[in-house]
Amino acid sequence: MSGQWVTVAAEPTEPTEPTGSTERTDHHVPLTLRRRPSHPNAAVLVLHGGEEKSERPARPWQLAALRMGPVVRAVIAALPGEQDVLVAQARYRLRGWNGDRADPARDTLRALDALAELAGPVPTVLLGHSMGGRAALYAAGHPLVRGVVALAPWWPPAEPVDQTAGRHIIALHGERDHVTSPTETAECVRRARDEGAAARAGMAVIGGGDHGMLRRHGLWHHTTAALVAHLLDPGSAPDPLPEGCYGVGEFPVL
Repeated sequence: MSGQWVTVAAEPTEPTEPTGSTERTDHHVPLTLRRRPSHPNAAVLVLHGGEEKSERPARPWQLAALRMGPVVRAVIAALPGEQDVLVAQARYRLRGWNGDRADPARDTLRALDALAELAGPVPTVLLGHSMGGRAALYAAGHPLVRGVVALAPWWPPAEPVDQTAGRHIIALHGERDHVTSPTETAECVRRARDEGAAARAGMAVIGGGDHGMLRRHGLWHHTTAALVAHLLDPGSAPDPLPEGCYGVGEFPVL
């Protein structure tokens, strides 16, 4: 059933922080199933980027969604052989974050509810790029979530971190990213560790890396895939990051 569109009706779980009074009534969230074993025991939910403000419908052929294709393929290739891992991509209803509404965060929570209907209460890793990294952070408190891998995330100052308690939060950010801020990402990681009581929080900088993950794309893909595999099965998949990525000093450049 790889690549098949599936629409699952699921009652939404609200974000851990208020996101405004505007609530959409369509609770049907499409999931693209990239890998669907018959009896999944874990899951990866992929969240692509978007725009700060936009009411335009999200489409699977927009560049932000297509950008995640090579990442998804790398993740699937690196999955632990002992686990039957479901891999799905969530598609937002709208392209924009849209202020306090935080539309992609709400869609992510609904997608997690849909995953629970498909696979049961399996441990899940959220893998988000840019705005998708922000949606992943907001949704980290969902009962399914074990950890978040955020790629060049959009994490403005004062993002909520209480929902990261007990979760693994890991970020990769390009050194030459001129769209989102490596400095703000580093600050959010530290706050998740110090204020949010995350089980583990860390970050690595991709030397010469850009926001679109095109420069040094091989390192982006390999490291991301290895991180997801590690969070799903730490016993058989080693952490690809040096210990300094989880320390209190400056985060290492890879």
